[in-house]
Amino acid sequence: MKLLLICAGGASTSILMKKMKKYADSKDMDFDVIAVGLSGYEDVYKDYDIIMLGPQVSYKKDIIKEATGKPVGIVAQLDYALGNAENIFKQMEQLT
Repeated sequence: MKLLLICAGGASTSILMKKMKKYADSKDMDFDVIAVGLSGYEDVYKDYDIIMLGPQVSYKKDIIKEATGKPVGIVAQLDYALGNAENIFKQMEQLT
């Protein structure tokens, strides 16, 4: 599975990205993820299966879903803040 994480600038999401990679490795999952800022998703979204937004850009969900045609979800605020990769993977499963 390939996940595109989008936040306002890309910095906070890159921390989450690292936690998700570590979790996926611990479960021996075939998983790839990148984190980009809101202005950078258009160049890369085609290479990813699922798009997840950080809570701070959740207002863009419908626009991004329409523009990409991909499943788009919003990372739950508490899971985002705590970097709870397990719960975020559960959210991703609901989108597929």
